[in-house]
Amino acid sequence: MCMPVKCDTCGKTTWKGCGRHVDQVMANVPEDDRCKGHDDTASKSKAEGSST
Repeated sequence: MCMPVKCDTCGKTTWKGCGRHVDQVMANVPEDDRCKGHDDTASKSKAEGSST
């Protein structure tokens, strides 16, 4: 089962789980509040910044 979670990078709502219930999870999340995904560079930058 999928569930909503807060994105560690932007703080918006994303999901985790099997992937079969994404539409149900995100149906009540306004478009502007949804995480659009991030490239590896953004994730690496945040990880590098938080490790120091």
